[in-house]
Amino acid sequence: MKWLAILFALLILLIIILADIGALPPSLRLLKDLPYGDKIGHFILYGILTLLVDLALFGAHPHLSRKWLAVTSGLILALLIGLEEFSQQYFANRTFSLKDLAASYLGVIFFSWLALRVQRTWIKE
Repeated sequence: MKWLAILFALLILLIIILADIGALPPSLRLLKDLPYGDKIGHFILYGILTLLVDLALFGAHPHLSRKWLAVTSGLILALLIGLEEFSQQYFANRTFSLKDLAASYLGVIFFSWLALRVQRTWIKE
């Protein structure tokens, strides 16, 4: 799970870099042009990253509280996501958006909750 989380984080980093330099592939630009497509993308991408990070942490630290791990990783991800969104002001091809930031944060919150639910389900079985 750790390697999957790392690879997914690298994918998101690649998307960020491509967006910063204005070189997003047509398929991603198409998603951005759909109504609320950008917001859905933020929710899903950062949400999946949160889920993968949480599950990797749960597996790596079974002796620690899952809630504490999820909250801690969520706060760290929220800080990094906020910094990335704020940095968009300095790129000609990007624009800072509180709506994008909110969608990203909602993804982190929802998928953290999902990670806790999924983990509980696996433990019960």
